[in-house]
Amino acid sequence: MEDNQIGDEQIIVPEQETTEMKSQSESASVEIDKLQQELNEANNKYLRLYAEFENYKKRTNKDKEELIKYGNESLIYELLTVIDNLEMALKHSTGNSSSGLVQGVEITYKELMKTLEKFGLSVIEAEGKIFDPAVHHAMSQVERDDIDENIIVEEYRKGYKLKDKVIRPSLVAVSKKISKNQQEETAETEKNNIEEE
Repeated sequence: MEDNQIGDEQIIVPEQETTEMKSQSESASVEIDKLQQELNEANNKYLRLYAEFENYKKRTNKDKEELIKYGNESLIYELLTVIDNLEMALKHSTGNSSSGLVQGVEITYKELMKTLEKFGLSVIEAEGKIFDPAVHHAMSQVERDDIDENIIVEEYRKGYKLKDKVIRPSLVAVSKKISKNQQEETAETEKNNIEEE
């Protein structure tokens, strides 16, 4: 038996009750720890789910913005061949610019370009610019001594951007410096040609 004293009175608690109280206290402590662990696990699971949901919302908003921004891309891309054909028609009619047909094609071309520019289409500048593989596609290299290297000397087909995205790169010819061996051979050939005359 265990003696406990409260104030002036003395309470006698049997040992069996003390042991039971201790074991109940220990089991309650174990139960509290178990519940605390379950609560922490549930809280972590909630935080992970919340983070995944936030990422999902951001991703869907970004996808929706992309869809709105570039929703017309396939239509505009298909219209690029129409633009190419109109430009080719205008190029081949250079000597006959007073013809009503030529003027009609020119007006149609300008109106089409103005309309597509409203939707974000822009021409990629090429000729005379430094070659940029992000917006230009090199079809050939031209050896030129009068121009720096990697300068676009000819544009075979125009390239276009839709807002900030390249939908068709420019097809271009890029300058290349003449190698020293070729320069020497060219100079030698010119010298021989002068001597022969």
